Amino acid sequence: MSSAHKEALAEGRRQGQAIRKYLEALEAHRPKRGRKRTSESVERRLALIDEEIQLASPLDRLHLIQERMDLQKELETLQASVDLDQLEEGFVESAAAYGDRKGITYAAWRELGVSPDLLSRAGIKRTRS
Repeated sequence: MSSAHKEALAEGRRQGQAIRKYLEALEAHRPKRGRKRTSESVERRLALIDEEIQLASPLDRLHLIQERMDLQKELETLQASVDLDQLEEGFVESAAAYGDRKGITYAAWRELGVSPDLLSRAGIKRTRS
């Protein structure tokens, strides 16, 4: 395998990683319907579960344990900080070349939730097919 081929493969991996990281962060921080959950509201519910679990029947205890596990995971996500600006820059640097290579259209990026402004910064145009 030539060094040019190896470099091209490494560049493809770098682009794919930048795209994946941005899209995962976009998905994780997408607004959800209903009342927004905060760290404080999740912590309050966790405290209530600790009280309820003492008097719960075995079946109810099972459900409370699962809810507690789900809430602890949600709390970790809420408290994790993501530098979306840095991820956007990686996306901007990689998206056009990655999209060209993989045949990804403007409409596909948009349907996934990537903003028109970010696509414009990346050099991806609406007329792209």
